[in-house]
Amino acid sequence: MSGRVGDLSPQQQEALARFQDNLQDLLPTMPKADDHFLLRWLRAQKFDLKKSEDMLRKHLEFRKQQDLDNILAWQPSEVIQRYDSGGLCGYDHEGCPVWFDIIGNLDPKGLLLSASKQELIRKRIKVCERLLQECELQSRKLGRKIETVLMVFDLEGLGLQHLWKPAVEVYQQFFAIMEANYPETLKNLLIVRAPKLFPVAFNLVKSFMSEETRQKIVILGGNWKQELPKFISPDQLPVEFGGTLTDPDGNPKCLTKINYGGEVPKSYYLHNQVKVQYEHTATVGRGSSLQVEFEILFPGCVLRWQFESEGADIGFGVFLKTKKGERQRVGEMTEVLPSERYNAHLVPEDGSLTCLQAGVYVLRFDNTYSLIHAKKVSYTVEVLLPDRASQEKIQGLEATNPSPAQ
Repeated sequence: MSGRVGDLSPQQQEALARFQDNLQDLLPTMPKADDHFLLRWLRAQKFDLKKSEDMLRKHLEFRKQQDLDNILAWQPSEVIQRYDSGGLCGYDHEGCPVWFDIIGNLDPKGLLLSASKQELIRKRIKVCERLLQECELQSRKLGRKIETVLMVFDLEGLGLQHLWKPAVEVYQQFFAIMEANYPETLKNLLIVRAPKLFPVAFNLVKSFMSEETRQKIVILGGNWKQELPKFISPDQLPVEFGGTLTDPDGNPKCLTKINYGGEVPKSYYLHNQVKVQYEHTATVGRGSSLQVEFEILFPGCVLRWQFESEGADIGFGVFLKTKKGERQRVGEMTEVLPSERYNAHLVPEDGSLTCLQAGVYVLRFDNTYSLIHAKKVSYTVEVLLPDRASQEKIQGLEATNPSPAQ
């Protein structure tokens, strides 16, 4: 049995009745606390009454903290309204709302230098509430219950800038909030135009998704424009995504419905850096250097770093060892990222690098040019691994459906 209204086993029916009894103190305060609503929480916890009740009670606390009853009237700051991408556009074959998320066009650093992490997350929570409202409107319009949303994630342009740690943390927190507070509302998450970097990005957020959510992710290959109409009628799908829908002025991107983001102008910046906690601190002596080694076992991994110096600038570069197991001088290694001097005492530096081959990579903090001053450096370096399942999926799609020229 599916665990939905009209398709309950006797045990599930009994669990629903007991669930209602256990929540008598809360039911009057809940918005639309019908059987459809209660069964969402039960299905999310496989009809475990204790876990379902705990989950729902925590959600009601969350509703109070976030003032969700009034969130649809709340307006985020201008920079978020203009540059945080996404939009509700059309309905799928069964009448479920379709949300488009335009990831590749986002400027995560620009947004986080112009608004707080909390405001960005609150805006995404508002989207969840808006989608629930749209499901309710569709239910009334169609005369049958619409409970789920179809999401389309467009990843064209996804790059290393999107793996910036503070930006990834926003997505991790948002997915955790979705799992805890909007269970059983996702129908499918369709991925289009996924680049080779996608498996690394997905690996950073997948642990914040339930197994059920991960199973609802569908990666479409190079023929995605032919595949999307299987989920969404062409008249409900923007021309940009292979359908026939346009704005009233004929714009194929449907800009009145979908915000495509873009680079945030520096005039919106409220500060020039995001506060970072570093894992390591070291002193680089005068006329010397500090080498930090990482072994990369297979191509496609990403090295991600953040660092700052105290008092003065510091040199930084990335090299690949030509011999394993022994220390090498700079001139003996392959230069991967040319060494430069960075004013990391004024603005912290961050960056990342896709490792095209296996081997031992050396991140080198260079103070050889300073014969008088030692430098204190604080840094965090991580190796980001790809999700192997999605990597194999993308490689398989590329082999069978090569991307057509755009």
